[in-house]
Amino acid sequence: MSCANCSQTVSSALESLDGVTEASANFATDEATVEYDPETVSLSAVYDAIRDAGYEPVSDTRTIGISGMSCANCAQTNREALESVPGVVAADVNYATDEAQVEYNPNDTSLDALYDAIADAGYEPIREAEGDEPDAREVARTEEIERQRNLVLFGAVLSAPLLAMLVEHFFFPELLPDAVFGVGLGWVMFALATPVQVVLGREFYENAYTAVVRNRTANMDVLIALGSSTAYVYSVVALLGLLPNAGLYFDTAALILVFITLGNYLEARSKGQASSALRELLEMEADTATRVREDGSEEEISVDDIEVGDRLKVRPGEKVPTDGVVVDGESAVDESMVTGESVPVSKEPGDEVIGSTINENGVLDIEATKVGSETAIQQIVERVKEAQSRQPEIQNVADRVSSVFVPVVILNALFWATVWYAAPGALADLVQSLPVWGLVGGGPGAVGVFEFAVVVFASAVLIACPCALGLATPAATMVGTTIGAKHGVLFKGGDVLERVEDVDTVVFDKTGTLTTGEMSLTDVVALDRTAADGGAVAQGDTGADAESSEEFVLRMAASAERGSEHPLADAIVQGARDRGVELTDPVDFENAPGRGVRATVDGREVLVGNRGFLDENGVDTDPGRRELERLESEGKTAMLVAVSGDLVGLVADADTVKDTAKRAVSELRERGTDVWMLTGDNERTARAVAEDVGIDPANVRAGVLPDEKASAVEDIQQSGNAMMVGDGVNDAPALAAASVGTAIGSGTDVAIEAADVTLMRDDPLDVVRAVRISEGTLAKIRQNLFWALGYNTAMIPLASIGLLQPVLAAGAMALSSVSVLSNSLLFRTYTPDHDYRLLGWLRP
Repeated sequence: MSCANCSQTVSSALESLDGVTEASANFATDEATVEYDPETVSLSAVYDAIRDAGYEPVSDTRTIGISGMSCANCAQTNREALESVPGVVAADVNYATDEAQVEYNPNDTSLDALYDAIADAGYEPIREAEGDEPDAREVARTEEIERQRNLVLFGAVLSAPLLAMLVEHFFFPELLPDAVFGVGLGWVMFALATPVQVVLGREFYENAYTAVVRNRTANMDVLIALGSSTAYVYSVVALLGLLPNAGLYFDTAALILVFITLGNYLEARSKGQASSALRELLEMEADTATRVREDGSEEEISVDDIEVGDRLKVRPGEKVPTDGVVVDGESAVDESMVTGESVPVSKEPGDEVIGSTINENGVLDIEATKVGSETAIQQIVERVKEAQSRQPEIQNVADRVSSVFVPVVILNALFWATVWYAAPGALADLVQSLPVWGLVGGGPGAVGVFEFAVVVFASAVLIACPCALGLATPAATMVGTTIGAKHGVLFKGGDVLERVEDVDTVVFDKTGTLTTGEMSLTDVVALDRTAADGGAVAQGDTGADAESSEEFVLRMAASAERGSEHPLADAIVQGARDRGVELTDPVDFENAPGRGVRATVDGREVLVGNRGFLDENGVDTDPGRRELERLESEGKTAMLVAVSGDLVGLVADADTVKDTAKRAVSELRERGTDVWMLTGDNERTARAVAEDVGIDPANVRAGVLPDEKASAVEDIQQSGNAMMVGDGVNDAPALAAASVGTAIGSGTDVAIEAADVTLMRDDPLDVVRAVRISEGTLAKIRQNLFWALGYNTAMIPLASIGLLQPVLAAGAMALSSVSVLSNSLLFRTYTPDHDYRLLGWLRP
């Protein structure tokens, strides 16, 4: 806020919200006090109102690791617990990464309060020291994998004999003994299954109790606890003789827990593999740096000790320790780990370098410009983490299904158990005659109706755990955003990934996006030489005389332009130097902004500028009209050159088209995407560039002022979803107005902040790569959801009519989660230089 009017604007914006009773913004303290009804309006809406008014409310964002989540319902419970903490603006909890992204007001709450909210919800927050987040979460993930592995081994050792007995019971019942070392077989099974129930089952029972009693919800642990405990308790009752002729299901109770725990172990490993790319990126950071002292001596320091302004020496083969600018030396730098660019980039004094990239051959002295969390590689990691915490809209559908899924599954299991228990005699006889009951025990006719109902209940609750449904979207989103980061394409969120796929129009800014944004001298045209220069040389003449004439025109124009700071002047001067033309310093320099310059060079008056400027100064410009029109029709900026009142020639600058611009436009149009171009340049130049890159002239808008670009984008996307691609400050409003704003990474911070997608390279082809990554990720999500929903659709009816033994149901449920994660991990090998081809019914 810069004045009292700003504070009034903020107050009015806040008071316009339904549920806000009173709001007062204080310009002197940079604070606002808001009284509001949390049942009507959220703190997130309050913050959004301030942002919409054009100001930035102060908040901290923190990533917190969470242990103990078993399904999407757990993530939902943690999100609600965090958002109930006073001062929390918004919270996103990702089951696939076991992390929460929390935005909060540091004046109203603390990190400890967030930890406590997670703990109170029945889960374990990973408490971290500032700056140790990745290490702490990685340690916790490794410990969790080891813990699940040890539980699996413990359960497997005790369950192996039970599994052997089960196989003998199915296939070799005559070999199954009645006792082992004088102990009844039932009691042996009880002795083996009970430790499994206590050790492996404890976590599920505790979590189920927390979910139902404390959080008043139902999650996957509730289903597992119901299924396993039903089999175990029923078997204990039967063993004690309270149910005559009842079968024993100790093997089922134990194997259920072993299979589920095995699934959890494989799931934890898969999660670790999916997030390994980010860890590998962070591991690429240098550990030490060579700092050059003021006296020229060198010292080796930790990267953590680098400060902005430090001068650092980077030798061949070493990693650039932090972001900086080259102050001395020349070399090629491999930036592939950050930008995805495979070809080393040449660096010389004045060029920027990125931390963690590798110096190839020469020695570079750099000045540190960004350190710590401000470096590009750290910003990439944070951007990807943010993207993984923001899920596509399609995930909201899965979450809504998951939130009601468990209660519906329990009711379904109770319903069918009751139906089979209360079945009339004929139906009961039919059930007991089914050959499939050989999978449950005893063969046809050996299972009573009550026992059948119990086993149906256990199978029905076990088969329908929503783990796979909860993993379907976040697992694919995690892999997709990581692929993007590896190839220099950063998505702001999973929701952005989803919107990119729906884009049907791409609008390119011209300068700096389709073109390099740097003017260069392209043409020098000599007309009739002035009498003072001796004689006349026509444009078409050849030989030393013609070359001398062009050199004369360029020497006069470049010498005069040395006094100007305009980019067009810089291009002329640099072009003359590149051609070896010797220049002199001008005197009596005068600048006519937007028109041209006047100066005295070697005692002669030189004019360089547009036609109107020379006409005003009495120069006959007709001899140069044809060449002027030709150069402008080619999209170049042409300037007339007059010496001592006579027109001697023309010089022309052009913003060259990027090498990949034409291919990018072509591939977008092959996809069926409409391609437009916006520019502030004149119509002739704009159409020349459009023709060069393959954009339909009808899709060109020239002469668009910066404040008109947003309106132009809104007009273009009235009939669809548009992606705006730009790189400058004047593109920021247009980026925000588009369905998807995309900023070239070399552009300004303002443009990048306003964008939904950031391209780390100056390559228009990365727009195509962004679209392909989006399409591939959404296709993976659809595959995962298909298998997850298809699995439940097929298996729940089978379990409800008694065609699945509980052990098989537990194994199938565990397999479903692992299959969804494995399918997502297969996507890690995809490179966006090629279309992601799928079966027709899964293609976007």
